[in-house]
Amino acid sequence: MRRYFAPMEGITGWLFRSVHQRYFPGADKYYMPFLSPRRDHSFTQRELADVLPEHNGGAAAVPQLLTGNGEDFLWAARELFAMGYREINLNLGCPSGTVTAKGKGAGLLGRPQELERMLDTVFSAAPTAISVKTRLGLERPEEFGPLLELFNRYPIAELTIHPRVRRDFYKGRPRMEAFAAAAAAGCRPICYNGDLTTPESVSAFSSAFPAVEAVMIGRGAVADPAVFRKCAGGAGASAEELRGFHDELYEGYCRAFDSRRNAMLRMKEVWSYLIGLFEDGGRWAKALRKERVPAQYERLTAELFRSVPLRVRPREVWRQEGKL
Repeated sequence: MRRYFAPMEGITGWLFRSVHQRYFPGADKYYMPFLSPRRDHSFTQRELADVLPEHNGGAAAVPQLLTGNGEDFLWAARELFAMGYREINLNLGCPSGTVTAKGKGAGLLGRPQELERMLDTVFSAAPTAISVKTRLGLERPEEFGPLLELFNRYPIAELTIHPRVRRDFYKGRPRMEAFAAAAAAGCRPICYNGDLTTPESVSAFSSAFPAVEAVMIGRGAVADPAVFRKCAGGAGASAEELRGFHDELYEGYCRAFDSRRNAMLRMKEVWSYLIGLFEDGGRWAKALRKERVPAQYERLTAELFRSVPLRVRPREVWRQEGKL
C-alpha cells in the first residue's frame, strides 16, 4: 500500500516538506496545499515559492489546484508541467464556505453540470496525469453514485475519496459504508483519506480494504513525523531526530520570513500537533501558547527536548486541546 502525506494549509509548505523528507523519509508522495489559479494567469510569490523545482527536489511532490474553471486549471497545469511535475491534483474536497460559495472545492460537487464542463475541458488538453480528491457530495452521501459515474468517464490517474460530505466538514466519523460502495464501484486506483492517524489505524484499514492501493495521512503525520516509517515497520522518532527536525525547520522559517517572531508563530501551528509526542504535553503546550519572545521560545523548546520523555503512543491532542 502506498502512503501519502496529505496537504495541510499553513503547515506542509515546501520548507516543512523538505525538512520532513530528510529526517523522516517514507511518504510515497507529498500533496501540496492547494493553489488557486487566478484569472490573470499568474502565481503569487508565495505560490511560486511552494512549487519551484529547487524547493521540491528531495520529495515526490504533487501540486494541487483549486478552481472551478477548466481553462484556468489548464494554464496552471501547463506551467507546472514545464517545471517538471508529472501529476496535478484537482481539489474537489475543500469544504470552506468561502470556497464552496464560488463553486470551487466541494462546492462543485453540488453543480454537476459545471463539474462536467470543467472535466471535459481539463481532460481534453491536460499536459500531464490528473488525479482528483473528492468528498461524497455536498449534503448527502447518496450524491456520490452519479458523481462516481461522471468520474469514471475520464482517465483520472487516481481518485482520492474523503468519505464525508461538505456539510460534515471534518466532524463525526467518516462514512465508511459509503466509501466501501464507492471503492467497489470505482474503475481506477482509489486512495482513501480520512482520520487515519496511526500505524494501527492504517493497518486496520488495509485489512478491511485490501484492494485499496493508497492512503493519505495528514494530521497524524504532523503529530508523529515518523508515522510513515512506523507504518513500514520502522522505529518511532527519537528525541534527537525530533530536535534536529524542529531546529532545522525553525531556522528555515527564520530565514524565509526574515523574522524570528513570525517563525515562532508558524512553529506553534506545528506544536499544536507535535506536543502529543511528549509526556505531560498539556503543561508544555500552555507554556508554548503563552510565549511571545523568540529567545525564550528557543530556551523553552530546548528544555523540552532535553528533559521531557517521549510517549510510547502519541496523544491526538488536536482533538481535545485546540491550537497553540
